[in-house]
Amino acid sequence: MKLDDDDFSLFGLPQQFAQDSADIAARWKALVAKVHPDRFAADGVASQRLAMQWSLRVNEAHQRLRDPLKRAAYLCELRGAPLQANENTRMPAAFLMEQMEWREAMDEAKDAEAIQRIDRQVAEREQSLLAQAARQLDDDQNPAAASESVRALMFLTRFRADIDRRLEAIEQA
Repeated sequence: MKLDDDDFSLFGLPQQFAQDSADIAARWKALVAKVHPDRFAADGVASQRLAMQWSLRVNEAHQRLRDPLKRAAYLCELRGAPLQANENTRMPAAFLMEQMEWREAMDEAKDAEAIQRIDRQVAEREQSLLAQAARQLDDDQNPAAASESVRALMFLTRFRADIDRRLEAIEQA
């Protein structure tokens, strides 16, 4: 193991989107146990500092690998198609229209049930885009297309946060 190994190599996993979450968790636990700073308490400050770096590295890798959206974005980056989410906000017109329709429906919604219906629609679209990104990464080997799908997923994640805030506001009223 090297600190600069990619997350998949670090965890001993194939560099693909499809992963077993229980396997990721088990490998994380094994790695954390191996590099935990407490194991090096008697070895001096330098060993503890190195163990702390390893522990941080393992935890960061775990955060990326266990979250499907982060894992997909990371794979795009590894395969030469970084998201550049801050610089590239261009999205297909049909996707933007879909979002506008949902936002308008949410603005017109009078109760939590109507907003929950929108949330279910967005969740279905999210699952569809996640499956599409998985195919693009693992089957098609098309990281550029996957990058666009992952950016769309990021838009939907933010929109679902807006939906959650709207539901909270209704519940508090």
